Amino acid sequence: MSIAIVVEEKLRADINVIELQILNESHMHSGPATDSHFKLVLVSDDFAEKRLVQRHQMIYKTLAQELQSPIHALSMHLYTQDEWTKKNGEVMPSPACKGASKS
Repeated sequence: MSIAIVVEEKLRADINVIELQILNESHMHSGPATDSHFKLVLVSDDFAEKRLVQRHQMIYKTLAQELQSPIHALSMHLYTQDEWTKKNGEVMPSPACKGASKS
């Protein structure tokens, strides 16, 4: 089972998901790992009244095992429905890797 599917299943089990995007960005980074760098966009009203660090802690708790290995990097974009609507459902693109083997 792919890491993205495992992540999706765990998040949906623990959080009331309105919108969920899990983007594998491993190809944008140095090294041989193919399922190691992800961008997570998650919209849930479970985030209401929570500071950003508290939202991140919710994700860290849910994905603790995956963050030990194989996930090396997880970019998190966590919003309530109202915040997501105000952003018009848009998230900035990830920057290019500045790793030694990338040009």
